[in-house]
Amino acid sequence: MLEKIPKGIGEALHKQRAGLEQTVIRRLNKSPRLVLIEVSSSAFAAENILPTKYTADGGGVSPPLEWSGLPPGTSFVAVIVEDADSPTPHPLVQAIVVNLDPRESSIVEGALDSPDHSGVGLATGPNSFLSHAWLPPDPPPGHGPHRYVFQVFALRGPFFEKPPGRGELVRAITEYGIGAGCVIATYERAQRETGEDPEIVGPDIEPA
Repeated sequence: MLEKIPKGIGEALHKQRAGLEQTVIRRLNKSPRLVLIEVSSSAFAAENILPTKYTADGGGVSPPLEWSGLPPGTSFVAVIVEDADSPTPHPLVQAIVVNLDPRESSIVEGALDSPDHSGVGLATGPNSFLSHAWLPPDPPPGHGPHRYVFQVFALRGPFFEKPPGRGELVRAITEYGIGAGCVIATYERAQRETGEDPEIVGPDIEPA
């Protein structure tokens, strides 16, 4: 979608960014009860570029994610991926996954549904475009690098009967969260020239 935005608009919005401080983990990281969870991905190194195959410029499949160090008493694991640099008041939600078995320590590549791919049936909440799937990174041309924050939370509490949106997930972590960690990948779309007036479909941004 956003690849059709002229680079001039992306450049004009360069300073308009949600910010890392608006991501879920940054908002909750002052809680003393959140034990550090180590998070990584076999597809990218921390603070490095997300391979194109996981973005809207490639196949758009969800990347693999691994974690370790869940605290004792974890009932389930939740994952949320946010674009900290989206030109919106709140980070764009790329994916929400909940009710993950604490005996597991990873999500495999392609585990989530995506536009041209069927996942493995995990419980996924709505992304910012209201799809219960992986939203492939799609930053506007000319907007610069975007940071994608892959956040993992351990919760001690009841499973979600219905996969939550961002706000409901934040409330559950605030009440039941006992561990947290993240890894960040970056992606920048190459600047493209286009003379077309794009049809822009706006995301649904849910404030917590």
